[in-house]
Amino acid sequence: MPTDLVVINIRLETGKILHVPISKIFTIAARVEALTWAGLLIGMFLKYGLEVTELGVWLFGRLHGAAFLVYFFVAIIAAIRLRWPWWCALLAVLAAMPPLVTFPLELWFRKRGMLEKNISSSLES
Repeated sequence: MPTDLVVINIRLETGKILHVPISKIFTIAARVEALTWAGLLIGMFLKYGLEVTELGVWLFGRLHGAAFLVYFFVAIIAAIRLRWPWWCALLAVLAAMPPLVTFPLELWFRKRGMLEKNISSSLES
């Protein structure tokens, strides 16, 4: 598989091009999505459980909304570029809905080799 399919090129203001593997972007997006979910859950506990403040829900609600959208599109791009089977792509997208599932899913994908360039051998095991 050509390596340009699994790398995102980002042009910096200095004119340099930064080559970032899609697997690294997926990992970051999955972990940020899980962290913002955790922040939102803590914020909801503070707002509805302890009735202390609404700041956590206000802040993490916005952050999680953005993180969810970024994760959703990164998961689709990763599925296409890394040539995941349909069930992996569906699992990656659905993992964003229940709280804190994207992080263990990303670890599982990494363990199975789903975040590597050539996944044909990892799917057989």
